[in-house]
Amino acid sequence: MSITIRPIRSHEYHPLGEVTVAAYESAGYLAEGDGYADYLRDVASRAATGPVLVAVENDRVLGGIALTPPGSAESEIAGPAEAEIRALAVDPEAGGRGVGTRLARAVVDLAFAELGAQGIALSSLDAMRTAHRIYTKLGFDRVPERDWTPVPGIRLIAFALDRPTA
Repeated sequence: MSITIRPIRSHEYHPLGEVTVAAYESAGYLAEGDGYADYLRDVASRAATGPVLVAVENDRVLGGIALTPPGSAESEIAGPAEAEIRALAVDPEAGGRGVGTRLARAVVDLAFAELGAQGIALSSLDAMRTAHRIYTKLGFDRVPERDWTPVPGIRLIAFALDRPTA
């Protein structure tokens, strides 16, 4: 069976939202009643502000990743010429198949080739070690000076990747 990475279609917003919540819940990244699950389910809002890619196999959504374009008001830590990655998630049942790496690689290519980004930034919980390995493999560096606390008790660590020089 073949996994395809492509832009999301509107009928896939709900399935991707549910996959994203399932991925975060199964890893223990969601606190009861914190409201973050509502953000994760709201794929339509992410798609309205930037590209969202999905990994699909036989019409089943296996995962997704969102990107805010350079200069987006939705960016949290990206500079004016940087894109920002959001909500990388893989269905727990599809874990270990390279889906997350393929999604991240595709969104990096999209940011540089199609959006003209000069760099890419992202925030992550310290505990998201699998995602950190993916980003490091793709050349992202930790940038501790961009670490931040969006709400009390939640510390996000930052990674960044500069546009490759030819």
